[in-house]
Amino acid sequence: MTSPSVTSFFDDRTKTVTHVVRDPGSRAAAIVDPVLDYDHASGRKSTASADRVLAHVEAEGLEVVWLLETHVHADHLTAAPYLKERLGGVPRIAVGKKVSEVQKTWNGIFNYKPEVAPDPSVFDHLFEDGDTFTIGALEGRVMATPGHTAMDVTYVIGDAAFIGDTLFMPDYGTARCDFPGGDARTLYHSIQRILALPDETRLFLCHDYLPREGRSEHAFETTVAEQKRNVMVAGLDEEAFVALREGRDKTLSAPALLYPSLQVNIRAGRMPPAEDNGVTYLKTPVRDAAG
Repeated sequence: MTSPSVTSFFDDRTKTVTHVVRDPGSRAAAIVDPVLDYDHASGRKSTASADRVLAHVEAEGLEVVWLLETHVHADHLTAAPYLKERLGGVPRIAVGKKVSEVQKTWNGIFNYKPEVAPDPSVFDHLFEDGDTFTIGALEGRVMATPGHTAMDVTYVIGDAAFIGDTLFMPDYGTARCDFPGGDARTLYHSIQRILALPDETRLFLCHDYLPREGRSEHAFETTVAEQKRNVMVAGLDEEAFVALREGRDKTLSAPALLYPSLQVNIRAGRMPPAEDNGVTYLKTPVRDAAG
């Protein structure tokens, strides 16, 4: 089985990992889950994280053909359109086809009118479960792994799989399932799909949050064999996992960038249309404490 070359970039502010996947026999490459820097307090965006990835691409002379999103992220803004522009418009921004379900949900939450509500066509390509794609001579396969959201996908490329938020490092656990469209029972079955891959399959994560005890350095590569010992998976049947996951989700706060991220990411990384004063605004729904 072909083993792609993978270079990873960790963003400490959002604990997000961007991966550059290269065909070892050519310069063809893909970028998975890129990050746009955004300071919520000031409303300012910048591109330092994405520029680090670009510097690597340019230094290695890579030809990026795909910008792959594992899902619509709720904790960071994607830099996919910025990277596409800087790379001459060549790479295609791709995501799972069920992004339409996520867009429908959040269009309603943000009360978007039809003329500004994004639809799936804002992405260059929509993948269905089982679809294949190429990066040079590498063949990638799309595996639907919903549960964290309704639309998560895993990209299996040679002996590597890019699993988004579905699983974190084995000492930390799994994705949360309390966002609209998330479901712990569905996540359990998606995890089983990942664990059915060969034990030696390299798994690349979208985030790493350090556990309270033990490990002190961030890590974002593991294997199927190691994930079978995941602290929220090992020894648990479906009912026990669901109870554990739903119980933990009740203790979690909303991500700091939840609303900014979703408004941008359901648009494939593009900002909402500017208003008549030429300024772009990001909405925050306001609810009563019990709502």
